Amino acid sequence: MMTIADVAIIGAGPAGLCFAKSLAETGLKIVVLERQAETSLSSPAFDGREIALTHHSAKLMRELGLWAHIEPQAISPLRDARVFNGSSPFSLNIGHRDTKQTELGYLISNHLIRKAAYEAIKQSPAIALKTEVQVTNIQTNSNSAEITLDDGEVIQAKLLIGADSRFSETRRAMGIAADMHDFGKTMMVCVMEHPVSHEHTAWEWFDYGQTLALLPMNGSRSSVVITLAPDEMNRLMKMHEDDFNREVSARFKHRLGAMRLISTRHAYPLVTVYSKRLIGERFALVGDAAVGMHPVTAHGFNFGLKGIATLSAEIKVAIASDKDIASHSLLLRYEQAHRRDTRPLFIATHAIAKIYGGNSPPARLLRAGALRIGNRITPFKRAVAGFLANAR
Repeated sequence: MMTIADVAIIGAGPAGLCFAKSLAETGLKIVVLERQAETSLSSPAFDGREIALTHHSAKLMRELGLWAHIEPQAISPLRDARVFNGSSPFSLNIGHRDTKQTELGYLISNHLIRKAAYEAIKQSPAIALKTEVQVTNIQTNSNSAEITLDDGEVIQAKLLIGADSRFSETRRAMGIAADMHDFGKTMMVCVMEHPVSHEHTAWEWFDYGQTLALLPMNGSRSSVVITLAPDEMNRLMKMHEDDFNREVSARFKHRLGAMRLISTRHAYPLVTVYSKRLIGERFALVGDAAVGMHPVTAHGFNFGLKGIATLSAEIKVAIASDKDIASHSLLLRYEQAHRRDTRPLFIATHAIAKIYGGNSPPARLLRAGALRIGNRITPFKRAVAGFLANAR
C-alpha cells in the first residue's frame, strides 16, 4: 500500500505535532507517524516535567491553537528567578521588573502541552495521525522521501521531518551524527507542597555535590528538580515517602519549610545533544532531535518552537512562490538560522554546567565571584531577564 503526502513527520511528541499544526492551513497533506498508542497522546500520563515558556513561545502556542486547550489554572506565572551557589544565602536575582513584562514567562506541565498539541491537530482534516506503527526503512532522493512501515505500508512525501526525541532513531537512519554529552548525572523531577511561599520565583541552586531547581506552580506547590550521581539518585528514588520528604526539605536547607511530596517521582539521564547536521536530502530535524538542551536554561521547548516557526515560515514562502517545499536552499536557510538561534546558548550552557558543577576550591571561588559581579551589573541583569522573557 502506498500513501502519498506532502510532509511526513516521525514522532508525535509536542515538537512533531506543533510542526504539523504550523502547516495545517497551507493546503499541504501531512502524515504524522508514532509508535505509541493513540491513548498515550490523547491522555498522556504525568511525567514530572514542567516546561518554562517565554512570552514568544506562549505567542507561538496561541497561534498554533494549543493555549486554548490548557486550563488557565494550569498555567503558572514565572515572575522572577534566583540563582544560588553552595550554602551561601546570597543569590543572583533576576526580576520581571528588569523587563517590560509582568512576569518572565509561564510554567506548564509537559503532559498538558502534549495533550493540547494532540487536541489541536485532531481538529485539522489536513493532518493524518498513524499510531502504533514502526518505521523499518527510510529512503530519500531528489524527488521524494519514502518511509516503509512495519505493516508494509509506504509513505511517499516531498519532505520528511525527524521529531523523535534527542535519541532520534530517524536522525541515525539518515546517517546524521550528533554531539552527545552524558554528564553522568541523573535528574529527578516531582511536585512538592511547602508552607513557605515561592512568590512565583524560580530557583536554580548550584550546591556542592548536587544541583537543585524549583519551578513555582500555582498555589503552594513547586516542581522540584534534583540532579545527583546515579547511585545516590537510586537511593532517593526508592526512599519511603516520609523519609523522602525530610531529605528533600534538608537538601533545600528548610528554606521552604517542611516539603511534602504530592506526585510520582520521575528520573531522567542528564544528556545533551546537538546534531552535526540539521538537514539532509528532503529531510530536516526539529525539536530535541535537532538540539537537546541542558535543562539549566529551561529553553529546550522554547528553541523547539522557534525552529518550527523558522522552518514553517520558509515552507509557506515556498508555497506562495510555487517552489519546492524541500529544496536544498530552503532547508539550508533553516539550518543556518536555527544554528544561529541555538548554538551560542548551547555552548554557554555547557560552560555554566562545568563551572557550577565543579567542587574544587578555585571553582568555588569563581562560582561565588561570578554571581556577585552579575548581581551588581544592572545592564547585565536586564539583558538576562529580557532574554529569559522574550527569547526568540
